[in-house]
Amino acid sequence: MSATRTLVREHVMEPATGKALPVYRGQVLRIEQLGNGQCADFNAFNLHDYRECFHTGRTRHLHGLHPSTGDHLWSAPPRERPMLTIIDDPVGTNDIQYPRCTGFLYEYQYGFEVHTNCHDILAEAIREYGLTPDDVHDSFNFWMHTGVADDHMFIKRLMARQGDYVELIAQMDVLAVPNVCGADIFSTSNFELKPLLVQVFEGTEEQHERWLEPAERRYVNQRTVDDFKLKQIRVERELTRDESYTPEFTSYPIVTHDVAVELDDREVAAVDALRGRFGETDGEIVRHAFFSWWIDAYMQGPKHLQAGK
Repeated sequence: MSATRTLVREHVMEPATGKALPVYRGQVLRIEQLGNGQCADFNAFNLHDYRECFHTGRTRHLHGLHPSTGDHLWSAPPRERPMLTIIDDPVGTNDIQYPRCTGFLYEYQYGFEVHTNCHDILAEAIREYGLTPDDVHDSFNFWMHTGVADDHMFIKRLMARQGDYVELIAQMDVLAVPNVCGADIFSTSNFELKPLLVQVFEGTEEQHERWLEPAERRYVNQRTVDDFKLKQIRVERELTRDESYTPEFTSYPIVTHDVAVELDDREVAAVDALRGRFGETDGEIVRHAFFSWWIDAYMQGPKHLQAGK
């Protein structure tokens, strides 16, 4: 597919390196395996406002633990916008459970005071654009093969092979920052580090028509700096109290109302049958039952609800 598109730029990331590169709205980022089985960690920033950056938590909430084709990489609250969308992912074993590996992790767990690691690689890559180690955020981990069992996460052998790739279309102008994951002493990349090819293509008309979301924000609560009470980015590192501060919490104070609900004999029996599972009092049980139904019938996106205990 890449031969039919306009190549904008490309870069080979050797082990222990990463690359920060602009990807403009509608362009396609491609990361390709040059060896057999290399994890790629990934950060992303709004190219015009670096404080809007990729957020594993919102992405995990909306798309689960292993996002793949058709899923977005979302920016952090309060922006919460699609930054990029995965449009082709033949392997489909990505991870957003594990945070980036760090120098501390290798020192604490393995005793290595010096070791390549994703945080330091990402920090060095974004330094080209004036960003600092504090700006690195938890990563999207392409091809990292993970799971959960008995409430514990685990990492399995990486499944990608030479020539496997992932492609993402940019929903906004971003600074994309992939890196070769530094975990050579674990199964993250099958105990060996390999290079990765990074390419940026102009998106095709077909890709734009199929994948691009509207450029304007779709929801009031996808907030911008214009919505902030305090718009300036803090320069000083030490925190001091604003003596003129007056709390202005959203939707405060919360107002509640009692609602009378009449139950027939059948419904009373149903409430009694749910006692202990949906609550103890009649009010707790009816409230739990009503909202369980309402979530199932009307809530958009993933439900995340297990009714009862």
